[in-house]
Amino acid sequence: MPGTLYLVGTPIGNLDDLSPRAAAVLGAADFIAAEDTRVTLRLLNHLGLKKPLVSYYQHALHHGAAILDRIEEGQTCALCSDAGMPCVSDPGEQLVMDAKARGIPVVPVPGPSAFVAALAASGQKTDRFVFEGFLPVPKRERRARLDELRGERRTMLLYEAPHKLCATLDDLRAVLGDERGVSVCRELTKLHEEILKTTLGQAAAHFAQTPPRGEFVLVVAGCEAPPPEDAAPTLEEAVAAAKALMDGGLPPAAAAKQAAAGTPFAKNDIYRRLVRPE
Repeated sequence: MPGTLYLVGTPIGNLDDLSPRAAAVLGAADFIAAEDTRVTLRLLNHLGLKKPLVSYYQHALHHGAAILDRIEEGQTCALCSDAGMPCVSDPGEQLVMDAKARGIPVVPVPGPSAFVAALAASGQKTDRFVFEGFLPVPKRERRARLDELRGERRTMLLYEAPHKLCATLDDLRAVLGDERGVSVCRELTKLHEEILKTTLGQAAAHFAQTPPRGEFVLVVAGCEAPPPEDAAPTLEEAVAAAKALMDGGLPPAAAAKQAAAGTPFAKNDIYRRLVRPE
C-alpha cells in the first residue's frame, strides 16, 4: 500500500496561525518535503518536532521522483512551502501532478493563503477574482500577460517581491491607467502589516519615495463594465422617425426604408403604419 502525500498549509507570517491539524500531520509524517528546509526547520523547532527534511524547490524538481518512490513504498510525506498553501505559485504543483499520475493519495491540509487574506481585507470587490501570481519576468511575456489583463473585469491578485514592486506598479499603470484602484498589501499577519487602498498612480508615487520592504500582494480592481448599448427603438419610434423623414421631403417607401436601418423592424412594417395608421 502506498503512503500519502499531505499538502500542509503553513503560516504566512504569524506562527500562531498554524492549525492543530497541520501540526498533527507534521508530527505524524515520516518525512517532510520543504521548499526551503531552513524555513521549515524553524517551524518544526517552534513545534518541538524533529523530522527528516528533503529539499523540493524550483531548481530541485528532480528530487520529486525520489520523494514519490518513498511514498509508494508506504511512507507518509508532508509537503510544505515557505509560507501558505503548497502548489499555489509554488513548485509543489509538479509534485502533485506526478503523484496523481502514479495513483498516490494526495490530501490537502488547508491553511493560510496570502492572496485570500489580501483579497478579504483589500476593500476591493471579492465576488469574482482572478489569481495571477507573479508576472512573467521576460519583457515580451510580461507585456503579453498585461495586455491580456487590460479588459479583465474581475479583481486581479498578484504577488511581488519588494525589489520589483516599483517596476511592476509602473507596468500596471502603463496598461491599466493611473486611476485604476489597487490595494497594496504588505507583510500580512506580521508585525509591520500594512494594507494601502489607493490608485496605481498614487501607489507608484508612494513607493518611489518609500522604499518597499517585505512581501507584497497587489489587489487590482477590474475594469469597469462597458456602457450598455442603446436600446433598440420601438416600432412607434421607428414610425415617428419615418414621418420626420417624410416631412423633409422623402416619399413613404424611401422614408420607411431609411428608418428601418439599424432596427429590428422590416421596411414594410413601418411603411404599413405610415400609409394606414392604426
